[in-house]
Amino acid sequence: MLPRSLIGPILVVFVLLNVAGQVLPLYTDYLWFQEVKLVSVFTTVLGLKLLLGIGGGLLVALLLYLNVWLAARPTSGDVLVELEDPLGLPSRLVIEPLVRKFLLPGSLVLGFLAAMQAASQWETVLRFLNAQPFNALDPLFGRDISFYVFRLPFLETLYGWAMLLLGATLLLVLATYVLHRGVQITPQGPMVATRARTHLLTLGALLLVVKAGGYYLDTFSLLTSVRGIVSGAGFSDIHATLPALRILAILALISAAVCIWQIGRQGFRVVLVALGVLLAANVLGLGVVPNVMQRLRVVPNEMVAERPYIEQNIKYTRMAYGLDRIKEEEFPAEETLRAEDLRKNDATIKNIRLWDRRPLLVTYAQLQEIRTYYKFVDVDNDRYMVDGQLRQVMLSARELSYRNLPSRIWINERLTYTHGYGIVMGPVNRITPEGLPDFWIKDIPPASAGPIKVTRPEIYYGEIANDVGGDYVFVKTRAQELDYPAGDKNVYTSYTGQGGVPVQSVFRKMLFALRFGDIKILLSNDIIGESRVMYHREIEERVKKAAPFIQFDRDPYLVVGQDGRLVWIIDGYTTSDKFPYSEPVRGMGNYIRNSVKAVVDAYHGTLAFYLSEPADPVVATYAKAFPGLFQPLSAMPADLRPHIRYPQGMFTIQARMYATYHMQDPQVFYNKEDLWNIPKHMVEGQEREMEPYYTIMRLLGEKAEEFVLLSPFNPSKKDNMIACMAARNDGEDYGKLIAYNFPKQKLIYGPRQIDARIDQDSVISQQLTLWSQRGSQVIRGSMLAIPIEKSLLYVQPLYLAAEKGSLPELKRVIVSMGNQIAMEENLEASLAQLFGIGGKALSRMATPSLTGQPQPQETGVRGLVDQAWQQYSRAQELLRQGNFAGYGEEVKRLEATLKTLRERAK
Repeated sequence: MLPRSLIGPILVVFVLLNVAGQVLPLYTDYLWFQEVKLVSVFTTVLGLKLLLGIGGGLLVALLLYLNVWLAARPTSGDVLVELEDPLGLPSRLVIEPLVRKFLLPGSLVLGFLAAMQAASQWETVLRFLNAQPFNALDPLFGRDISFYVFRLPFLETLYGWAMLLLGATLLLVLATYVLHRGVQITPQGPMVATRARTHLLTLGALLLVVKAGGYYLDTFSLLTSVRGIVSGAGFSDIHATLPALRILAILALISAAVCIWQIGRQGFRVVLVALGVLLAANVLGLGVVPNVMQRLRVVPNEMVAERPYIEQNIKYTRMAYGLDRIKEEEFPAEETLRAEDLRKNDATIKNIRLWDRRPLLVTYAQLQEIRTYYKFVDVDNDRYMVDGQLRQVMLSARELSYRNLPSRIWINERLTYTHGYGIVMGPVNRITPEGLPDFWIKDIPPASAGPIKVTRPEIYYGEIANDVGGDYVFVKTRAQELDYPAGDKNVYTSYTGQGGVPVQSVFRKMLFALRFGDIKILLSNDIIGESRVMYHREIEERVKKAAPFIQFDRDPYLVVGQDGRLVWIIDGYTTSDKFPYSEPVRGMGNYIRNSVKAVVDAYHGTLAFYLSEPADPVVATYAKAFPGLFQPLSAMPADLRPHIRYPQGMFTIQARMYATYHMQDPQVFYNKEDLWNIPKHMVEGQEREMEPYYTIMRLLGEKAEEFVLLSPFNPSKKDNMIACMAARNDGEDYGKLIAYNFPKQKLIYGPRQIDARIDQDSVISQQLTLWSQRGSQVIRGSMLAIPIEKSLLYVQPLYLAAEKGSLPELKRVIVSMGNQIAMEENLEASLAQLFGIGGKALSRMATPSLTGQPQPQETGVRGLVDQAWQQYSRAQELLRQGNFAGYGEEVKRLEATLKTLRERAK
């Protein structure tokens, strides 16, 4: 046993170590928030944590101390005579000194642990204190939805804490009375002293009052129940569980009153009867009765019983995911597209994406990583105005990969190799004669082949973090900082930006050495007072640190500003799992809005948060709690606003929900008569859902092309296309969703059916087989469905890569509409074959800026002969398939080609 004199010092050391472990990173965090000019966020969160921690810790410590002290306090006539103890407990003479010795330190330790838990609830309290209304009522209790999203979680947290604290106090008090012989177990039964009876029954009464409040809160939780056929309170919940909860709340209060009544009377029979009744009512009311009602009353006539609740689920799920804003339009999906339509939609054709992210990332790595320590992590889609035309591009940042440094010594990782360098960018549809991507920006230093130029190529803040020892570097040191490699030599630089925390003094060097657990920081002579330390450099981590209450997308994307600087944009979401009657998504909740656009400068590391949906009550709550954190979207720099885009992550969630919740009739919804799915296709040998894809196109009824995010739909368990959803990205139309419904009375091929028809095409399948036999790997790109005019055009690129030393090259482009399929070396040639465009018509449609490579010279006799042979082969294949309509169309094209050939021969 420890000497009493050591208990105090040990407790002090324990507390000091814990406090030091919190204070050190707290101070360096404060310095970081100073760097990004968001100190108010830091102080607000810290102040609330301290208030909750100190208040909660003191409350727990005080309540435990007073109750145990009261139970352990010796009072004459209040302790039973020590009888023969069947439990074999030590004598009171031994127990009492130990309790007096450990009561205060034990209460403080438990209070300290409770303080840390209480501080972790800061966000729940912050949302409660700053709650903003939704201006929409729940259908059962008529409360504003803000009650469920902001207030109910706080009340449930209070309830959980109260139950835990009172329950723990009751057990500790009971144990104390047993040790002090205020409660004794005898062969005749338990014997309880008067004071012990009063104390224990009072705590029991308080516990039951709190439990009654818990039953009351559970009535509101029914609106997010997931027990029925849909989320939310169903027939059994309303007619069985809800009345049971109300009865149980009353029974709990009655039981509490019985405990108080029992204080002045002998025995515990009445209390035990009351508790038994409460327990039986709990089992019957929340278990047996709802299950019996569900089986006997609901299941035999489920649709009629659940119809009103299905209606509420449809209404509130559509509201929670923004599906009620979707504008539905009919899309005829005709097969009437002609060459003149293609010329009218030249901007759409120019921007059909032929490069997929996966093969393009491999190609970028082979051609443009330059050094082993550079890496392309991701490829982003965006659009830029080039020579007065809106062009879709793909770009990727050349980031520094610490795993691939030539030598991972400390000075290299922390002082020399500090940043990535430059980007690669190219149009989505241009290829070189070798089948490789055409670059508008490439190499080190960045070389631009057009109006988009990079003037600040250094990337100090990006998507790759150092996975060993923490993601931090020191700049403005005495050591040489690598800027970029130049042939056999390196070019060095010194950082001149605003990023990083100033070192200033030896004291701060010591703090950072402790923070990062590295003594080399303190001992290094290269780190001087003017040096700056950069940490939290990974984009997602950086924005989460500044705004931990926002959920951020996993895919930040890079933008080149008009002045040539590089800026990251990342989407932020506000979510909740308490929206009444809304269907939940696993791992996310049942409410989502894309309310925030965060901007991070790749060189300076500066942060800015903009409100993309200021009407969202959740982000309005945070804006009230953190004044000045969020700016209106109109305050975003003018050169960045045209690059905001609807996030794929949220659009995917909405598309999956809309596949079910486009059905608004309860009967149709219940029978799942019109259930949709996201189409699937083969990716690297595995069947996966099609990802939403960006494209530039002219929407039906609009006058100009715009940047659009698309996702198609199939009917459940079928492969034909039934609908397509589009999200608009440009200007005042940003965020508007449109669902194009296709005719149900005719077959419109879906992506999987087009894949099957490609496999069945003898010309295409022979070519694919030939490539495979030569030891090459054929990579089939994403199948894109592009609405043009009133028709649907499918485009799929084919890449060829050697099995060793893989460098994917774009070799063919497959185009399909209706029953027709064409495969040629580039998009324009495939369109020319599909639509019978020859000679001059083709040259008018395809311009050098469209493909970046020489076009097929169909004006030559050889080209026309090849085209005629391909059309004849295709016509014969269609005839074998019994596709007489397609056969007739192909024969007409063959006839036109032969006429052209005859005219040339004259």
